[in-house]
Amino acid sequence: MKARGSAGGSAGQRPGGGTGTMVRLGRVLRLLTLLKLPCCLLELLLSAVAQGQEMYAPHSIRLEGDITLGGLFPVHAKGPPGVPCGDIKKENGIHRLEAMLYALDQINSDPDLLPNVTLGARILDTCSRDTYALEQSLTFVQALIQKDTSDVRCTNGEPPVFVKPEKVVGVIGASGSSVSIMVANILRLFQIPQISYASTAPELSDDRRYDFFSRVVPPDSFQAQAMVDIVKALGWNYVSTLASEGNYGEKGVESFMQISREAGGLCIAQSLKIPQDRKDKTIDFDKIIKQLLETPNARAIVIFANDEDIKQILAAAKRADQVGHFLWVGSDTWGSKVSPLLHQEDVAEGAITILPKRATIEGFDTYFTSRTLENNRRNVWFAEYWEENFNCKLTISGSKKEDTDRKCTGQERIGKDSHYEQEGKVQFVIDAVYAMAHALHHMNKDLCADYPGVCPEMEHAGGKKLLKYIRSVNFNGSAGTPVMFNKNGDAPGRYDIFQYHTTNTSTPGYRLIGQWTDDLQLNLYIQTTTLTISMNLSASVALGMLYMPKVYIIIFHPELNVQKRKRSFKAVVTAATMSSRLSHKPSDRPNGEAKTELCENVDPNNGIPPVRKSVQKSVTWYTLPPTV
Repeated sequence: MKARGSAGGSAGQRPGGGTGTMVRLGRVLRLLTLLKLPCCLLELLLSAVAQGQEMYAPHSIRLEGDITLGGLFPVHAKGPPGVPCGDIKKENGIHRLEAMLYALDQINSDPDLLPNVTLGARILDTCSRDTYALEQSLTFVQALIQKDTSDVRCTNGEPPVFVKPEKVVGVIGASGSSVSIMVANILRLFQIPQISYASTAPELSDDRRYDFFSRVVPPDSFQAQAMVDIVKALGWNYVSTLASEGNYGEKGVESFMQISREAGGLCIAQSLKIPQDRKDKTIDFDKIIKQLLETPNARAIVIFANDEDIKQILAAAKRADQVGHFLWVGSDTWGSKVSPLLHQEDVAEGAITILPKRATIEGFDTYFTSRTLENNRRNVWFAEYWEENFNCKLTISGSKKEDTDRKCTGQERIGKDSHYEQEGKVQFVIDAVYAMAHALHHMNKDLCADYPGVCPEMEHAGGKKLLKYIRSVNFNGSAGTPVMFNKNGDAPGRYDIFQYHTTNTSTPGYRLIGQWTDDLQLNLYIQTTTLTISMNLSASVALGMLYMPKVYIIIFHPELNVQKRKRSFKAVVTAATMSSRLSHKPSDRPNGEAKTELCENVDPNNGIPPVRKSVQKSVTWYTLPPTV
């Protein structure tokens, strides 16, 4: 059994740097300037590094170990103007952070993985802001910066004794793509490998600019390919796109449009962007809905947006009395989340969403629901989480809970006295930590074969060598699926496809209706029709058939059952959408709609016209048009 890391204390010697990696401040100045940061921010960062400050040290988790990993998590949301951090993020922040601590505990208690080596950690809060994350991440590189102290003397004339900060050999994170992009720029300068658990922006696949960046989630280019396959399989060839301003939204839509061009047969009616700096959210989103209604046949909306933007756009559609008009195809930020749909579930009815294939980690549930104020003091943000989670106030100084007078007893229990559901990226955080551990394990075996623990050769090996081991890992992750990276540091594309239902079902919510995997074939499978009929006033028929248009063709027009695409991917999609075909004349298309070259060889009238309901004996059903 290995020794377990404890909070605080000196970390001792660690691998991953060496004198070859030491960088003088003059070079740091030149390199940081290349990032094109504001001058004021450059001065702040360089001043902090030059003075050897341990920035924001009280707001970090430090676990002692033979090897130290960095961690970046959005523990808090963005703050208002002038304030870096806002409210605590219970799921995206605390759940993910605790997943890293859980993984470290598991690894440190495993006698077969990194024997005689204890993994420590330095975990920081990014506050969901790229510039703040950059300031924080300089903590990771302090040990690699050589400071000239020859002219510094204490009052007694003796040279000062500096406490050398721990050396971070690799970083787990960040979450948001814009944060990972900013942090990756600084970490690569110091050759510190980085493994993200949630950043999916396509540009991070550029191995020339982000050569030390890897991720255990697939890039949005794979997701965009899957979404194109879904749209085309449903027989839709006239859609609009909607993106949150920023790397994730804009690059996701850009990938979708590019793949659409290459595939052909798909026309983009409008491509709209949701601005982030807006004064009146309601007015802006109402305008977006109004714009989307200018192309009424393009009812399918492909959306790459954050939680808040999804919530606002659905609310705007409801205010415009357009419940049932739009058919949403949501990216992984929508996934299977419930919070963006609260109080507007009817607008989201029938939405098809995508999410990297994942599983619930039962061991983490057991671990997290057993956390208390007493046994989890290593998490410096846990008291704040406790107040928010149980809506109570602790009798400690600095409590941030001001909207309640209810006192916390400390006897509350997660999952018993509050709702608990494992956050979707927990699996990927665990896999990212294990990927780093497996790489270090193989590196240790190769370099320190006859040496217990971390040998000098490994200590001075450097991040470039560790990166090679990271890119070579191949193991079964926490969900039993392989964890590996391609030459760009990307994980394979494996997605689950969901559809949201509130009507015609006894269990409202998301249904797993298919999957998409990274394979160079598009295979269509036919499943048995499932009918559920209850003869009463609220009777309904729930249709669950895989590719209903394809079934129509195979039965009635077998001569049309010919695959048209040469290059494709495997898609398994269950379609239970609500649409029917009505004939529309070209004159029905409004003037002024956005056109692209995609529309030249496509009839935009073959979109999705308004929903037509057919009612027989109080049984409501919807017909899906055949695709040819």
